[in-house]
Amino acid sequence: MGGRRPRTGHDWKLLAESCGALLERVPELVDEHLRQLTEYSPVYGQVLPHDQQWREAEEAFRIGIETISAPRDSPRRDLEYAEDAGRRRARQGLPLDLLVHAYRNAGYLVWDALVEGAAGREPERLGALMRSTTMVWSAVDAQAQAASEAYRATEAELRRRTDEQLQALLDALLEGQQTPGLAARAAAGLDLPEHGPYVVVVLRAERREACERPVGGAGFRFVWRMRADCEVGVVALTPGQGLDGVARALDGRCSGPGGISPVVPGLAELGRARRLAELALRTCPPDATAVVRLDQRMPTALVVSQPELADRLVSDVFGELLTLEPGDRAVLLETLDVWLTCEGSAGRAAGRLYCHRNTVFNRLRRLEQLTARSLARPRDLIEMTLALDAYRLSGGRR
Repeated sequence: MGGRRPRTGHDWKLLAESCGALLERVPELVDEHLRQLTEYSPVYGQVLPHDQQWREAEEAFRIGIETISAPRDSPRRDLEYAEDAGRRRARQGLPLDLLVHAYRNAGYLVWDALVEGAAGREPERLGALMRSTTMVWSAVDAQAQAASEAYRATEAELRRRTDEQLQALLDALLEGQQTPGLAARAAAGLDLPEHGPYVVVVLRAERREACERPVGGAGFRFVWRMRADCEVGVVALTPGQGLDGVARALDGRCSGPGGISPVVPGLAELGRARRLAELALRTCPPDATAVVRLDQRMPTALVVSQPELADRLVSDVFGELLTLEPGDRAVLLETLDVWLTCEGSAGRAAGRLYCHRNTVFNRLRRLEQLTARSLARPRDLIEMTLALDAYRLSGGRR
């Protein structure tokens, strides 16, 4: 409560006398105020102890009543106190609508008490009070507004800090930290089950802006985390849901490239899942646009997980081939790639390459001569397939 002196000095004198008399009734007003608040909502009594509520309300009443008759140029202690109260109530968790209701209730009590005190005396005093009505209630509105704005600002800051803390917990899990209680705290803060099936998705940084992030659906929930070099999505699955559902949710929304980890049994395993998702991403060549599953790229993942051996494999298998002119080399390797994609069918490969099937056979025979390997021998075929993967993932830099 509070405001500024009314229009005339005489009115102000009468109002100041009424306020001075009302200060003696502050304990009575505070008791009634707290009784009415508790009757309105039990939440008031749950936020902080009664003794503390009483002391704070008593101070607010005194500051408000004193401010009503304070000189026009005096500091607005009532607004300063309202801002402090708004910040305190936000930290204590009192809902904003109950904070505003408390200010309204206090304003009614003070106004009724002022009117009651003036009603039994000379009409001049009551008239001066009536002329102050707008001023007093404008002051109550200003206090409620100041408290509300401070409340919202504090609430936003608390939310930001909470978000940062939750992101730090999630980052710690994704880094594989095993601090006791870490998974439980993250589960509570993120509203996720501590135990249950999870998948991690990793998207390459330069492609992430083109993606429309799925946040839910098909019985699972996505929690995305931006990082400097990639974007990581933690996917909570329902029992029975698996990688097919995750892949469908990402299909058409994320252009890739990206990697999907195998399913892990809980939040504590997110670090391992992230590393496996990153490994799946590394199986994507530079021009890839797909989001791939590690369980469907295991041979290639073995190659990229050992880059030194991968380089050696390319040199050993494709050594003589790498000495050819780039165009000639590209034709032979493309033919091998398409033939493998077509499951060894020269006819289907010829259709995709727009050439005769005999041309496909001739190119494959030349490959066998250059590599000293036979595509009919399983071990040689495996070596050539893995060498092709390693070559393509290196960007063909030889």
